[in-house]
Amino acid sequence: MMGAPSDKRIRSRQVIVVPLKRFDHAKQRLRASANVDVTRLAQDLAAGVLAATASRPTIVLSESTRVATFARRHGADVITSHARSLNEAVQHAYAQLSDAFDQIIVVHGDLAAPDGLSSFSPSEGVTIVVDRHGRGTNVLAVPTRLDFHFAYGDDSARRHRREADRLAQPCSVIIDSPWSLDVDDADDLSALTTRGGAYAPPR
Repeated sequence: MMGAPSDKRIRSRQVIVVPLKRFDHAKQRLRASANVDVTRLAQDLAAGVLAATASRPTIVLSESTRVATFARRHGADVITSHARSLNEAVQHAYAQLSDAFDQIIVVHGDLAAPDGLSSFSPSEGVTIVVDRHGRGTNVLAVPTRLDFHFAYGDDSARRHRREADRLAQPCSVIIDSPWSLDVDDADDLSALTTRGGAYAPPR
């Protein structure tokens, strides 16, 4: 369960929500193809995202007590999720947080270059930051108290645009963003290397 709101959350009407799986279960595609410590990589990426959001109210969604401890150590609050899918987990958090916040910003925990999240100012309505393929949703800002249905998965950016249209909400789509690179598979690791940010596990 989420603890008592911190002072910074009381002063804000926006909240960043970061869903995180158990690090040792995350990124199955990458585990099958990459010669890296994927568990450590997942944890390092998540730590980078939480560092980038540290000055804003941030809540981690996870079913894992270890991830919850990790999140709190990095300054985030936690909602314990027993959802069966990412969409169910985010939908539940959206409903739970709607009375306390005007807008939620859902951020994937595996962004390779998360700097700037603390100063992100979404447009009115729905804002979608797409992945590097233009199909996934790496960052999603949604006003609360709407009947918004989250639609992560294949071609989620298109489905989130359609959801904004259904609700007659203005929708901004950001294509050229450092947040477009999330690390899910070996091709993403190669893209990270091309950008000059090759992953090097800590010694």
